[in-house]
Amino acid sequence: MSDAPTPAAHTSAHTIPLPQATERMRAQATASYEADHDEVNRVLLLYSGGLDTSVMLKWIQEEYDAEIVTLTVNLGQPGEDYEVVEGKARMLGAVETFTVDAREEFARDYIVPAIKANAIYGSGYPLFTALGRPLIAKLAVEYARRAGCDTIAHGCTGKGNDQVRIESTIATLAPELKIIAPVRSWAMGRDEEIAYARAHGIPVKGGTEAAPYSIDDNLWGRSSEGKWIEDLSHAPTDDVFQLVTRPEEAPDEPEVVTVTFEEGVPVALNGERLGLVELLERAAEIGMRHGVGIVDHIEDRIVGLKVRDIYEVPAATIILTAHQELERLVGTIHQNQFKPQLDRQWAYLVYAGLWWEPLREDLDAYMESVNRRVSGTIGLKLYKGSVRVVTRESANAVYDAQLATFAESGGLFSQQASPGFIELWSLQSRMAWRLHHVDDGQ
Repeated sequence: MSDAPTPAAHTSAHTIPLPQATERMRAQATASYEADHDEVNRVLLLYSGGLDTSVMLKWIQEEYDAEIVTLTVNLGQPGEDYEVVEGKARMLGAVETFTVDAREEFARDYIVPAIKANAIYGSGYPLFTALGRPLIAKLAVEYARRAGCDTIAHGCTGKGNDQVRIESTIATLAPELKIIAPVRSWAMGRDEEIAYARAHGIPVKGGTEAAPYSIDDNLWGRSSEGKWIEDLSHAPTDDVFQLVTRPEEAPDEPEVVTVTFEEGVPVALNGERLGLVELLERAAEIGMRHGVGIVDHIEDRIVGLKVRDIYEVPAATIILTAHQELERLVGTIHQNQFKPQLDRQWAYLVYAGLWWEPLREDLDAYMESVNRRVSGTIGLKLYKGSVRVVTRESANAVYDAQLATFAESGGLFSQQASPGFIELWSLQSRMAWRLHHVDDGQ
């Protein structure tokens, strides 16, 4: 699930003074990869340009007397102006700034494996944030080394999964680098952050000081947290849906869209071959228009909390629905009963921040093997939030139209063989039932 820095509960500016927060931060370095205060000299900051990371940029300079290098990663977040983000970082004192367009790598190396694994966590979350974090952390390691940094800083809170995903990746790939997590450590609430920003002349992204929701988004989906979402008795309000059209307002006429796969990879929409990023963006646009992909989800976080999130996942809903259907069409009954168990394990590892766990690579090998046969086209009807499979086509389909209509088909299937099969198939069950009911007089 998404756990981008979430606005802390509003507190009085007198509740936790900044000096007290500083002392608390210095006392809490418990893991071997956490930085001791005096060994921080040059920091690679994962920077979004929002309130949390902008306050962090200035605060780290003051608290550690350290140089700051920023890294901003484009995973397909809509509406971002990366030149503005870099300019803000330099204005706040960053000595070097980097922006990386990682959309192609994200789609190819992270989303595609998730498609092949039909990756959904908790029956609702298609892992868009969980897939993005190990890539962001991997890039942080690369750019920290390039820029001569000794420490990486991120803006995750202490109650989310992203701290696990990012720190696990850094500790795995670069044990020589240290980590600081100011939002988790400084104990500043939203009011304190705003006061700090005002005192240090930090402009707030979007021109507003208190965004109503904490948002995380990329090519594969969008999440919203905070405000009324934490109240389980509160039904979703319209202002949260900034991506997907409310189903009630979607077109009155349905639309059929076809998705073509080659070896498990989506390659065409409505018969038009597209690059992977463009295909995902186009699928999202179609789904958004028809109100597809709204998920109101209760989720078990790795850190022990149970939380509610609102997800908008139009591209994932369309592509995963089509892929699952095509996979069932080309698989045998035994494959189709077995693979979902591995799909769930794959999704759990990714959700839990264990992208670099060898078991995931082992599972990937099986996913690749199965998906070598997952080629064909699935037609989906979209209508006011619903997605329904309506057509299926594959040269690899384990399906025979003649068999399905009980016609003779050259010896592949004999209706006369059924009684003998039934007698053998039910033998143990019949024997057991009689033994268990011997005293019933039946």
